Amino acid sequence: MASIRRLSTKKYIAEIRKGDFYKSQTFPSKIQAMAWATELEQSLSTGNIVKGKTLRDAFIRYRDEISPKKKSYRSEFNRINKFSRHWLAEKKLFEITPKIFYQWMDEVSDQLKTSSINRDLNLLSAIFEQAKRWEWTDKNPIRGLRRPKNPQPRDRRISDYEINKITDTLEFDGTCVTHSRHEIAVAFLFAIETAMRQGEIWALTWDNIFLNKRFLRLHETKNGTKRDVPLSQKAIDLLILLSPQSSGKIFKSQQHSSGIIFRRYLKKAGISGLTFHDTRHEALTRLAQKLPVLDLARMVGHRDPRSLMIYYNATAEEIANKLN
Repeated sequence: MASIRRLSTKKYIAEIRKGDFYKSQTFPSKIQAMAWATELEQSLSTGNIVKGKTLRDAFIRYRDEISPKKKSYRSEFNRINKFSRHWLAEKKLFEITPKIFYQWMDEVSDQLKTSSINRDLNLLSAIFEQAKRWEWTDKNPIRGLRRPKNPQPRDRRISDYEINKITDTLEFDGTCVTHSRHEIAVAFLFAIETAMRQGEIWALTWDNIFLNKRFLRLHETKNGTKRDVPLSQKAIDLLILLSPQSSGKIFKSQQHSSGIIFRRYLKKAGISGLTFHDTRHEALTRLAQKLPVLDLARMVGHRDPRSLMIYYNATAEEIANKLN
């Protein structure tokens, strides 16, 4: 077992005891001590481990057996295929150490955002954990890594001026939908009313809309559970513009192509630094002024109300106005 003790304000000692084996070493930081202890413990492990398996072997088996069970299968499939062509894939599982992944992080630091690096590390950790179950390795070198810090959450608000500018540029007058760009404008406004994600909106079907009861039902959500979303009168009016049917998709265009068109019209409108997902931030900030926090969490599908703070971005002026 490894133990880490502070010797002084500038020194830590890591000690490993396993049977008759004992080894210790001092380090200037706790992180370095933990990394050394983890690597040494892993090298001392024994068991019925299948020899000779490479990280590529683990990538392929995980991709074919585990990934298809996930909702994010397609995205994960592509990420694993990319990793399979990387020099990391050539490494034997038994010879992989945390040092190799520090080297990888240095390599990709100029190419990937820190959030992307951490997402990839999460995937790699899951693959190593699965490889342990297959008895291909007895270690997970991702555990204990000192990871880069994720950037602060986006706090981009969308002003009423920008909303009007975007809908005007899309040539939507609020009364009829006769073109695909009008449909995109409706989706944009609908997102601000409901805080729904882009994928949730484009997956909507008429048989899951209950206008008389003022809610819609989502069967596929990010957290894997179904969710009923209450509808404001404005949200209902927007849906009515799309000519309600008994079945079929509400938004006829493809999500990917609609996203491209939306970005093109943002540029045409002279609006920068805005993404469609920012509608969720804007919607949550507006809804928080109308709904109790538990109702808001239920509406937008957050199991932990504290996570709403990532999206809630009221200005000091807006909060001050509530004090009057």
